Amino acid sequence: MPTWLGIDIGSAHVKAILVRSAYRKLAIVRIASVDVAQSASLVDAVRTAVGRATEGEPGPDAVAAALEGSRAAIHRLLLPATAMKQVAEVLPYELASQVPFDLDDSIFDWRVLDQPREDGQVPIVAAVGRIDDVRARVELVKEATGFEPERIAVGAMALASLVPVVPLLGEAATIAIVDLGAKAIEVLVLERGETVFARTLSTGTEGLPASAPRLAREIRLSFAAHRAKGGAAPERVVLCGGGAFVSGAEGFLSGELEMPVQLLPEPSLDVTALGDAGRELPRYAKALALALSLGGRAAGMNLRRGPLAFERGFAWVRERLPVLGGLAAVVLVSFVFSGWSRVYEAHSERGALQRALGAVTKDVLGTEADTAQDAEDLLAKEAALTDSDPMPHADAFDVMVRLSEAVPPSVTHDVEELDVQSGHVTIRGIVGSIPEAQSIATALGESKCMNDAKIKSTTQAVGGDRQKYLMEFQLKCPEDVKASKKKTADSSAAAAGSSSETGGK
Repeated sequence: MPTWLGIDIGSAHVKAILVRSAYRKLAIVRIASVDVAQSASLVDAVRTAVGRATEGEPGPDAVAAALEGSRAAIHRLLLPATAMKQVAEVLPYELASQVPFDLDDSIFDWRVLDQPREDGQVPIVAAVGRIDDVRARVELVKEATGFEPERIAVGAMALASLVPVVPLLGEAATIAIVDLGAKAIEVLVLERGETVFARTLSTGTEGLPASAPRLAREIRLSFAAHRAKGGAAPERVVLCGGGAFVSGAEGFLSGELEMPVQLLPEPSLDVTALGDAGRELPRYAKALALALSLGGRAAGMNLRRGPLAFERGFAWVRERLPVLGGLAAVVLVSFVFSGWSRVYEAHSERGALQRALGAVTKDVLGTEADTAQDAEDLLAKEAALTDSDPMPHADAFDVMVRLSEAVPPSVTHDVEELDVQSGHVTIRGIVGSIPEAQSIATALGESKCMNDAKIKSTTQAVGGDRQKYLMEFQLKCPEDVKASKKKTADSSAAAAGSSSETGGK
C-alpha cells in the first residue's frame, strides 16, 4: 500500500499530511503543522513537520510540494483546434508576450479544458515558473526530508486535486475555493470541476479584523478579473486554510461577496486515524491536495518537467520487482498470443490471395498461376505476342521534368500551355527574351526522346516587356523507333516469303 506525502510550505506555517492508498480506499494517516517563526529556518520547519507526519512509517513512496503562486504566472489562452497536435511547440510563442520573464529560463505546464466553443477554439490554462525557483523548491524539500519531490504544483492550482474527494467541488456550478493564509490568500475558480482561474493575493489574515474590508475587496477584484476573461461569476465560495477558522469569517465574507460561503466539506476519505483532529482538516486542504495529486492523473499543474523532470531511482524499481515481473509475464504471454494470431491471419490471407490470383489469371490469361512470379512470366509471354506496346517510353510527365531541367536558374519562365497529342508536343510559355526561349529549345532538343524542338513564333506579352513563345517538337524515343522498324521488318519478311511461294507455283 503506497503512501503519499503532501507538504504545504507557507510563509507562516508548514503543513504536512500523509495519505495511504489501499484498494479502492484512501486513508489519512497523520497530519502535522509547524510555525515557521518558532523554527530555526524554513528547512528546519519542513523537516520537523515531515518528521511528525511520517512518525513510525518507513517513508513515503512519493512526495509533492508547491511553488508559491506569487512566483508563477498563470494564464488562460485560446488556441485553434488545428494547433492541438503541436500545442507544446505553439504555447511558448503564445506565452512569450504574456509572462514577465524569459521563457528560455522557465518551465511551463498546461491543461486543455473540456469546454467546447462555437468558434472552434480550444481553451487552455497554462502555468509558467522560473527554473531557478522550481529547482530551489526541489532542493529545499530534498535537504529537509531526504526525499526528492515528484511533483511541484503551482499556487492555488494544487487545490484542484480535491475535486475527486469533495463532491461539492465537482458540481456543474461555478465554485471558488479561497485558501486563507496568514500572509497570503489563494483563490481558485472551478467550472464543472475544472480549473479556469487562479490567483495569489498578498493580503492575509494577520491584520484581522482591521484588514477584513481590504481582504474582501481583493477577493471581489479576483472574481471580477475572472469574469473579465469571459468566465462565469462564482455561485458559492468554499473556505480552507488557517484563516477559515477565524470567528465569523464565513458570515462576514458571505455578506461582502453577496453569495453563500462555507467551510470546506469533509472529504470522502478515511479520517478515523485523526480522531478529533479531523475537524481541523480544512486547515490542511492544500497539503491534502498535494498528497492526492500523486495518485493517478492529477488535475493540477506540475513544473517538474523538462530539465527538472523527476526520475525514480533503482531502489524504487527494486521494491516493485514482483509486480513488474508479473506485468512482464503478462506482456510476454500477450506478445506470443498476438504473434501467433498474426501468423495465422497472414497464412489464411495468403491462401485467399493465391486462390484469387489463380482465378484472375485463368480468366484473363487462360492459365492458372499460383505465385506472383508465375503471373509475371505469363504476362511477359502475352506481351511478347502483342503487336504494339501500349506503354510509351516517354510521356507528358517526362516532358515537364525535362522542361524544368532545361530552364536555367537565372531565367524566369512561365508555362501557359503544355499539350501532348499522339507524340506531338506544343508548349506556350513566357520568358524574358527571345534568346532565353531559344536556349530552352536547344536544351530540350538534346534529349533523345524530344526531336526537332523549334520556336515557331514569338510575341511580346501585353503590358510588359517579356516574350511569349510557341514551341513544338515530336516526342519519340529511340526504343519506339526500333520497335517500329522491327515490326516493319517482320512484315516485309512475311510479305517476301508469301511472294516467293507464289512465284514458285
